[in-house]
Amino acid sequence: MLALYDVPAPAKLNLFLHITGRRDDGYHLLQSVFMLIDWCDTLHFEIRADGQLSREDINTPLPPVDLVLRAAQALKEATGCRAGAHIGVHKSIPAQAGMGGGSSDAASTLIALNRLWKLKLTGPELERIGLTLGADVPFFLRGQNAWVEGIGETIRPLEKHEQPPTSQFVVVKPEAGLETKAIFSSKLLKRDSDHATILGFAAAHYDFGRNDLQPVAESLCPEVKKVINWLKSKGLHARMTGSGSAVFAQMPNEVNFQDAPSAWKIKTCGNLMIHPLAGWVAESN
Repeated sequence: MLALYDVPAPAKLNLFLHITGRRDDGYHLLQSVFMLIDWCDTLHFEIRADGQLSREDINTPLPPVDLVLRAAQALKEATGCRAGAHIGVHKSIPAQAGMGGGSSDAASTLIALNRLWKLKLTGPELERIGLTLGADVPFFLRGQNAWVEGIGETIRPLEKHEQPPTSQFVVVKPEAGLETKAIFSSKLLKRDSDHATILGFAAAHYDFGRNDLQPVAESLCPEVKKVINWLKSKGLHARMTGSGSAVFAQMPNEVNFQDAPSAWKIKTCGNLMIHPLAGWVAESN
């Protein structure tokens, strides 16, 4: 096997998430800001001359066909590429957390194999493939913090003056996870939030809005509320990201987290202004 790449797949946080309505087909309309953070999975790529695709789970067992393999297969089918790849997956981002780990892995797979296989697909071409894999994949392919609307398909990169300032965060993933479908199907979910504006967000950034999914998540997973209250006891204003169950809070100062339950996964992170692989996409455009 030849041509080795080790590439990052960063997580995201939803700085707010409002549900503004519901379409006739059942899909929910939302507004959110997706922000990249430096909590990353690492993917290792090698070319296989036999044209086959294979995956090695380095530290965490994954389903037989996960988003990494699905992304690689979708790229082969879209381009007719005869090359293969062996992909090692080192998971760090927790599953069922609302941090987009699987979608980010898929995006980094598309970006890395586009380069490794010398396919020269442009960003928009990769996004069309990515959208078939999941609504969040195009965001990670776009590679910039963004205002997201519609059912997640409208992605507008934030301008420089709209970007949230560089900061540190604590992200806490309780032991229990959450199924997105269970939250969106709940009768308790608020579906009529007023429409927000980018101007309003840019005036407040980390204090703007709320996560409309959080009350339902707390009813389904009491650990979410437990984490929020624990961070509140340390003087931090916390909220859930995405459909949870991970919770995050901006950290203006150093905080001691040694009293956390051992089953919780805790990491301090910084925000990213741009995806680490954004240059690889740009060179194909």
